[in-house]
Order: sequence, then C-alpha cells, then structure tokens
Amino acid sequence: MADDHTRVQNFFSVRAEQWDRRFPDDGPAYTAAAGELGLRPGGTVLDAGCGTGRALPALRTAVGPAGTVIGADLTPAMLDAARQAGRAASGALLLADVARLPLRDGTLDAVFAAGLISHLAHPRHGLSELARVVRPGGRLALFHPIGRAALAARHARPLSEDDLRAEPRLTSVLADAGWRLDTYTDEDSRFLALAVRTG
Repeated sequence: MADDHTRVQNFFSVRAEQWDRRFPDDGPAYTAAAGELGLRPGGTVLDAGCGTGRALPALRTAVGPAGTVIGADLTPAMLDAARQAGRAASGALLLADVARLPLRDGTLDAVFAAGLISHLAHPRHGLSELARVVRPGGRLALFHPIGRAALAARHARPLSEDDLRAEPRLTSVLADAGWRLDTYTDEDSRFLALAVRTG
C-alpha cells in the first residue's frame, strides 16, 4: 500500500503546478458531470481524488451554502494547487487516501470521482470504501473529460475490453463494491458512469 501511495504521489506531485494549464478547456465538462449527480441544496458530497479541485465550484453550486463539499486527495501538491486556484473557497480540502477515508458510514449523499479509478491500486476495495461513506440510494459519478478511446489514443495504446472502465467489467466491479451502475456514457468528449449505492 505504501508503495502504491508513493507511486501516485510521485506521479501527481511533479505535474500539480501545471495540471490546469495542461487541460485548460475541461471546466465545462466537469460542471456538466457534477450536475448529473442530482445533488440538492443542503446535500453532502465528496470529490474523491479531487486533484486541483476543478469540480469543487460546481459541486458547491449544486449543494448551495448550506451544503457540505469535501475534496480529498492523496497528493499534497495537488491540494496546494487547488488552494492556489482559489478552490478551497468551494469546499474543505482533506489530505486522505480515498481507500481509507476518515468519514463515518453513510454520511454522504454522493461522490464525484474524476480520473480516480485508474489510479486505485485495488479498485474493488476503493469503490467499497466510497460505498461505505455514502447513504443507501446515494450516487457515484466516475468521470473523465474524454472517453476511453480518446484516452487510449492520447497514451498511444490500444483500446482494451480489459480496461476497468469497459462497461461489462465496470458493472461487475461496482456491483461487488456495493453499487449498481445506472447510466454509462463513453464518448470521445467524455466518460461518465453514474451508479447508485445499494443496500
């Protein structure tokens, strides 16, 4: 586990300062995806693996001033970048491993997770932990601002059905972790899987 943490932190630490400049046009996609969580004023939401906090303003708008927004990330440099971008005004920033969250069972209405799943060393465990902190009937959004094929092309690798985000595999992993896949969108312009907490 420590080696996995170090790998993730090393990967993101050297990229944190330039992250938003590398992907300057992603803001509207984050806003649209956050809007599909069905959050209500006064709700409680976690941005799991929040990075530089690009989803936090949209999540804050959705839950309003009476709601609770938490951004959790494993990499201090990414949280520093979120603060420098002024996004701490939209939610509390928490240095934490999303696979071991310091939150009580069933305290959240929803979780937003952009680009997170491919960085989880043990996806079923990580998704189970997210299920633990969400109330039954709560929602999960697994998001990426480009789809699987476009992302594979960006990294010069073939698209594979072994990809954790391929619909059949993701459906199974989510079910094992306490989620039911509700809708699945995989287009060049975005990837968005919405799931509901079972139980």
